[in-house]
Amino acid sequence: MPFVNVDTLLTAAEEGGYAVGAFNCNNMEIVQAIMMAAEAEKSPVIIQASQGAIKYAGLNYIVSLVKTAAEASTIPVALHLDHGTSFDQVIQCIGNGFTSVMIDWSKHPLEENIAVTKKILDVANPLNISVEAELGKIGGTEDNVTVSEREATFTDPDEAEYFVKQTGIRSLAVAIGTAHGQYKGEPKLDFDRLTEIKKRVNIPIVLHGSSGVPDDALREAIQRGVRKINIDTNLREAFTDGVREVLAAKPNEIDPRKILGPAREKMAERVAEKIRIFGSNGKA
Repeated sequence: MPFVNVDTLLTAAEEGGYAVGAFNCNNMEIVQAIMMAAEAEKSPVIIQASQGAIKYAGLNYIVSLVKTAAEASTIPVALHLDHGTSFDQVIQCIGNGFTSVMIDWSKHPLEENIAVTKKILDVANPLNISVEAELGKIGGTEDNVTVSEREATFTDPDEAEYFVKQTGIRSLAVAIGTAHGQYKGEPKLDFDRLTEIKKRVNIPIVLHGSSGVPDDALREAIQRGVRKINIDTNLREAFTDGVREVLAAKPNEIDPRKILGPAREKMAERVAEKIRIFGSNGKA
């Protein structure tokens, strides 16, 4: 099936009251695991690559891997740039096959965030490429993007309303208590803030740093308007668990297929679990 853009998936999710999983990829096995699970669950899916993943695997490799998987599938698949903090990187992804990009100018002043987001939209809109923006600062580390606990700030509903009106953005990542990476304790999400933001902006909300969020909290967030949920750390954990199990049982194993195959299965199981929690199973 040909690529679709993220707006198409989130519009359907908004109408159906579910969320679409956005799973980060770094190599072939991760792409395969995401697709295996999404196909089995008959779910639309977003495969996303961070700037770090692109640096590691190469832009053309990422696009080719996901495009090959999508064309062989029966489900809708979008390819998304996660946390584009470089204007040039975002433009490069737009020109090389991504169907969706995130411009993350959240570390900059509000008016600068608005101005840069509008520039990206001016390029992306005529090409039918979706754009996600971020308001507020989500804590933690993802690749080379780090926000300390001191720097992390929740999204202000007034600013969110103003930002959406000024830019015309169609999906917005918000900071309501999640963080990138592994949590030290259980995160406490500010659901009242989420409800107020959703009421003010009335567009699909994106939740980053979702790997360590309890299942019930994710379901609650979906009920309150979250339509795209990012998962990265959970896949890394599943991948390394699979590799460690093989090497613990067979420390002399040298066949990459026998090492990476079980890791791929572990990741596919984790993706399927998340898809069912998000409610997107059977929606393809």
